[in-house]
Amino acid sequence: MTGNTTHAPLTDPRTLVVVPTYDEAENITRIVRRTLAVGPHVEVLVVDDGSPDGTGEIADALAASESRLHVLHRTEKNGLGPAYLAGFAWALDRSAGRSYDVVAEMDADGSHLPEQLPRLLEALDRADLVLGSRWLPEGAVHGWSRHRELLSRGGNVYVRALLRVPLTDATGGYRVYRAEALRSLDLTEIASAGYCFQVDLARRVLQAGLAVREVPIDFHEREHGASKMTGDIVREALWRVSVWGLADRLHRRGRARAVPVAAPVVALPRHR
Repeated sequence: MTGNTTHAPLTDPRTLVVVPTYDEAENITRIVRRTLAVGPHVEVLVVDDGSPDGTGEIADALAASESRLHVLHRTEKNGLGPAYLAGFAWALDRSAGRSYDVVAEMDADGSHLPEQLPRLLEALDRADLVLGSRWLPEGAVHGWSRHRELLSRGGNVYVRALLRVPLTDATGGYRVYRAEALRSLDLTEIASAGYCFQVDLARRVLQAGLAVREVPIDFHEREHGASKMTGDIVREALWRVSVWGLADRLHRRGRARAVPVAAPVVALPRHR
């Protein structure tokens, strides 16, 4: 991999897994325990948007007896992006004292396997951001309808075509960042609320000339609770990606400031 970024080796990096929640009472205990079981270097931050089903209170009860679990309470539900940004700010504000090397994203509904987290962390030895990809040849999705799969695959094709980013799964939410890479970005500029937040972060990392890798993952449809995907989220993603694509083309034509050249993306083989 080329680029100006140098990467210090990471051995059992102190990792904070940020888990946004809204009405995930049926899932939160299971996902927290499985994530903490990955190893003593892993901590979890639950970012709860005032869940009326008591998710935040369940997380508080778990945290009372587990020092590696932290809970951040927010007063309103205003989207995945703001929840993650609050979690990132919490992590980076405390990095000086807590020495987090890595900040990770993981869904609360069990769709991401905590047992595959070491695979993503290993790939950070030569990257600033590692994406867990459902759509690499050795990735897999379990429990989706054909329509849902086509929607996700089509969305990623649209992202690649308009933004010219060589990613198979820019919309995926299982990923790990070096803390220093997140700190180098201006996160205050981000306004994306829904799942296009994931696209926004990936493109900003690439535009900054940082290194991105993808590794195959298994994605499982939730067994408990309701999906948070709505038509408004899909429409926001289409609109924002279209705007970003148009801006990129204007930049390339010299009508605005040029976008930095992106570092190449490397897909890793699946570990069996």
